Amino acid sequence: MNALKTITLDGVFAMKRGELVSPTIAYETWGTLSSDHSNCILIFTGLSPSAHACSSKEDPSTGWWEDMVGPNKPINTNEFFVICINSLGSCFGSTSPISINPDTDEPYRLSFPVLSVEDIANAANELLKVLDISVLYAVIGPSMGGMSALSFCQLHPGKAKRLISISSAARSSPFSIALRSLQREIIRNDPSWKNGAYDLNGNGPISGMRLARKLGMITYRSAKEWSARFGRERAMDKDLKSGAFGVDFEIESYLESHANKFIGAFDPNCYLYLSRAMDLFDASDPDGNLENSFKQLKLEEALIIGVETDLLFPIGQQAELAEALENYVKKVRLVRLDSLQGHDSFLVDMDRFRPVISAFI
Repeated sequence: MNALKTITLDGVFAMKRGELVSPTIAYETWGTLSSDHSNCILIFTGLSPSAHACSSKEDPSTGWWEDMVGPNKPINTNEFFVICINSLGSCFGSTSPISINPDTDEPYRLSFPVLSVEDIANAANELLKVLDISVLYAVIGPSMGGMSALSFCQLHPGKAKRLISISSAARSSPFSIALRSLQREIIRNDPSWKNGAYDLNGNGPISGMRLARKLGMITYRSAKEWSARFGRERAMDKDLKSGAFGVDFEIESYLESHANKFIGAFDPNCYLYLSRAMDLFDASDPDGNLENSFKQLKLEEALIIGVETDLLFPIGQQAELAEALENYVKKVRLVRLDSLQGHDSFLVDMDRFRPVISAFI
C-alpha cells in the first residue's frame, strides 16, 4: 500500500537558478480538510526523510515523525488536515536529479538546475494552489525543513498564520557549511560517482555515501550522548573485527550500521543537491540584514525551538532568528531544550518536544 500522492505542475516552473518543465511534487496527507479550508498544517522535511511522516490506513508503516503526527498527537490529525511534502530535489517522488529530463529522455543527473531552499518553498505553494488552500493554520519544519518553512513565509506572506521552526536557522553557520562541503567532496571523490553518471541501479558511490553518512551521524548527536551511551564499550560483533584497523568499539559499530542502512536508501546526486541548497540559503538576502528581510512577514505567531547540544544549528542561531522575528511578529516564543541527543533530538526526545509543540498548536 502507498499513501503517496503526486501532482504535476503545468508548464515551466521557474527556479532561483534555472527552471524545470512540468515538475512533479510528491506529498502525503492525513486528516480531513475543513469546509473553509482553514485547518491545514504543512510540514517540510529535513534533508533525508520522505513525505511519510506518520502511518495511515493506506500505508501502515512507521513514519519518520510517528510520535508527533497522528490522531490525538501534538499535530492532531483528528483536528487538522496535515500535509507533508517531499522536497523538490529529493529522491522520494518529487522531481529530482534522478528524474527523467523531458528534453533528453535521460535522467537529469548534473543537468538538474542548482537547487535552492526557495525552490522547495515555491513548489509547496504550487501544491497548495492545486489543493485550493489559501491560508495555512501553521507551517512546520525541522532542520532543512525549518529553512524551507521560513522561506515559504518570506516568499508568500500571509499564506501561513503560524511558523514552527525546529533545530533550524535563518542561514547555515560556517561550521555546518564546512562539514557538508566535506561530505559532498567525499562522495564526489568516490571513483564510482563518475561525475554524477553512476549506475542508478545501486552501483554508485557506495563508499563515499557510507563515509559521508558516518561524518553526518557524528554531528547529528552530541559528544555527551556518545559518552553516556557508548563510553569505551567494546564492539560485540566479531565479524567487524578484522585486521589491525577493524571495528573495536561499540561507537564504531553503531556508525557502521547506520552508514550501511543509508546505502541504497538515498540517491547520491539528490543528497549533493539538497546539501548544497542548505548552504546557499540565507534568509537575510539580499542585503544581509535579517530584520529588513522580515518586514514583509504576515505571521500571527512563531515558535522557535532549539537544542543546547545541537552542533549543526547551534542554539545561538535559534536566538538570532527569534530576535529578528520579534520586530515584525507579535508573538514569538523561543524554547531552549537541554536534550542530550543533539540535532536529532526532534526525532527521538519526544518527552521534551511533544509538550512544547502541542501547547503552541
